[in-house]
Amino acid sequence: MAENKTINKNIILILFILLTIISFFISVGNGAVKISPINILKAIFCEKDTVNHQIIWNVRLPRTIVAGLVGICLSLSGAILQGIMRNPLASPNIIGVSSGAGLAAFIILILLPEYYYMVPIGAFIGALLTTLVIYSLAWKEGVTPTRLILAGVAISSILRAGINALITFYPDRVAGVVGFMVGGLSATAWTEVKMIFPYALIGVTSVLLIPNKLNILMLGDEIATGLGLKVESTRFIFIILASLLAGSAVSAVGLLGFVGLIVPHIARLLIGSDYRFLFPASIFLGASVVILCDTLARLLFAPMEIPVGIIMSALGGPFFLYLLRRKEGVR
Repeated sequence: MAENKTINKNIILILFILLTIISFFISVGNGAVKISPINILKAIFCEKDTVNHQIIWNVRLPRTIVAGLVGICLSLSGAILQGIMRNPLASPNIIGVSSGAGLAAFIILILLPEYYYMVPIGAFIGALLTTLVIYSLAWKEGVTPTRLILAGVAISSILRAGINALITFYPDRVAGVVGFMVGGLSATAWTEVKMIFPYALIGVTSVLLIPNKLNILMLGDEIATGLGLKVESTRFIFIILASLLAGSAVSAVGLLGFVGLIVPHIARLLIGSDYRFLFPASIFLGASVVILCDTLARLLFAPMEIPVGIIMSALGGPFFLYLLRRKEGVR
């Protein structure tokens, strides 16, 4: 029986991988000039002097890669936060982690633009400090979902007030970062790929090495301690990883919401709560969702382009209300 369940989960993972591959070709192949999958492969690997190669290599490929990496980072961050806080409504944007990363990134982009390459590190520090503050405020002989959400909403409003204050005081400097507020991938180039990739690689690799620790942590603090797990230090490690992943995503795309809420929850419904499978499922499903939503944002009102954050909010808002109506905890 257990073997059959494992086979089924592996099949679902394979389907998620295929969805990611299909999403990649849909994103790279569609735009003002449509390019078939065969011609995409030729343009990338063989025909280096063609118009298709210039379009794909300089415009569509880096944007698609960044979209995929952002989806991976936000999805994993959401899965971690939902696990360590045992709350299906926990996600980087809902509890304010993205706002902390966004404020730190805004400070660098507006006040210290010459240090733009420090944005991922600044966003990580902002996300980490915000997560620790929210967790400490919600802690009172344990963390309850209600206190966690309320603390997150309160801290998020304070941080967004800081972002709005920067916009108000420095209106002449915000022209290039307005899209940052809703999350957008326009004008994405290889610079953004190089900026986010190292942090994403560290975060993703680290998370995939320790899924069993989160499985044990999900059993409750007393049982986890009885099984020999150092609960607080393990929880702190996961907080650091969730902050690193959320911060790197925010540094590349801005305050993109609901990815960390929707994707882990859908993956959990389809593949279960075993983080050995849930983490890989969140990786591939998260990449697919953001790539497809970004493609839709490019094509829906072509030639005008809308930020991908608008598409995600349109999908994420109703889904969030659905979760509230169900009032179910993480199983």
